[in-house]
Amino acid sequence: MKEKACCFTGHRKFTPNIDCEKRLEESIVGLIGNGVCYFGCGGALGFDTFAAVTVLRLREVYPTVRLILVLPCPEQAKYWNASDLALYESIKARADKIVYASERYDRFCMQKRNCLLVDGSSYCICYLNDAKGGTASTVRYARQKGVEVINLSEE
Repeated sequence: MKEKACCFTGHRKFTPNIDCEKRLEESIVGLIGNGVCYFGCGGALGFDTFAAVTVLRLREVYPTVRLILVLPCPEQAKYWNASDLALYESIKARADKIVYASERYDRFCMQKRNCLLVDGSSYCICYLNDAKGGTASTVRYARQKGVEVINLSEE
């Protein structure tokens, strides 16, 4: 399954634009053409949400596509505002599978989630434009594991 899987990672403070949307869609469609059908998403606000919505939209055209949510813990969205929570619940309801890295929130559950995403993938589509933080750490880990990284923030 790993050879047919791609994960996503990106910043929570992410504002989508037409160019990024086009590049994300082209990257996903290209991977589908290479036999990738499992797309793992961490369920965070920002880029994760953007990627999940894109996968769900493309699943209507490519029925073999599966969205796998790899979430840090069941209470991830406990303090989110109503509109973010509604979108999150909508994505969860349409996901093909949901996996939790931890049974409850702890200081390591986000890192565990990121490692699960990478460890199950051969590809990682990211939006990385800051050399520090969780996204940068996840991309470094992916490269160490030999996962092919596609950074949408680069030209």
